Amino acid sequence: MRQTILLSALLLAGALSTGAQDNGAAPALKPMARNADPAFEVATIRPADPNHHNQGFNLDGRRISVEDVSLTSIICFAYSIQKTQIIDAPPWFDDLSWNINGLPDVEGAPSWPQYRRMLQKLLSTRFGLVMHPDKRELSIYALIVAKGGPKFAPAKNEGTTIDSGMHNGITTINIRSSSHATTDLAELLGRYVGRVVIDRTGLEGNFTIALRFAPEDSQSISGKSPSSQPDPEPSVYTALKEQLGLELKSGKAPVDVLVVDHVEPPTEN
Repeated sequence: MRQTILLSALLLAGALSTGAQDNGAAPALKPMARNADPAFEVATIRPADPNHHNQGFNLDGRRISVEDVSLTSIICFAYSIQKTQIIDAPPWFDDLSWNINGLPDVEGAPSWPQYRRMLQKLLSTRFGLVMHPDKRELSIYALIVAKGGPKFAPAKNEGTTIDSGMHNGITTINIRSSSHATTDLAELLGRYVGRVVIDRTGLEGNFTIALRFAPEDSQSISGKSPSSQPDPEPSVYTALKEQLGLELKSGKAPVDVLVVDHVEPPTEN
């Protein structure tokens, strides 16, 4: 089973996309035990080639790779946070990009949460990263119900699925039958708007939500401006109102952050 999280110009927003199994690929490995806490058995870390344009986090069976990704983005992915939640990071966090390849020290194919945990350990052992949690007053978006009310209906409980990705410069978010649909949506939106999004809709129940929009940087991704394409998709802010009857309201709130105490360039392979 080959799965890929693709990152392009909106990498810092944490946009996620999961690929399907390759045709003709070998049978999927047995999943790693759910209670396993893997680390990298072996890992290589090298500066990325500035002329190489593929970026992303890849999970291919037991083989894990990070391609042309800044340390800021690695931390965001590993800890499921936004860039604004990393405090006191040195400039080279964004200036340098890295390629990482390795295998876990536990049998089986790791899950995405286990992959994240492996990266957390690697950041500590190879980059000497030390951080401590804190709270800071940050700019946030509150997800609220727009005038006219929500435009999505209750769903039957048929098993929750959550998917977010981008194809040809168009981003989609699909949340099926979730009892925390608006909270799930708020967390996903944070990856695209560059701020923590807090669910303040007050909506309770089981909902299915579908959202489709053009990211702010879609011109750099597709090579065309949104207005030059037929039937261009709206921005995320417009799409929320038109498609879901929700909106984002700017404000400030105490937010969990990670403060960088120590970090250094990675140790030799």
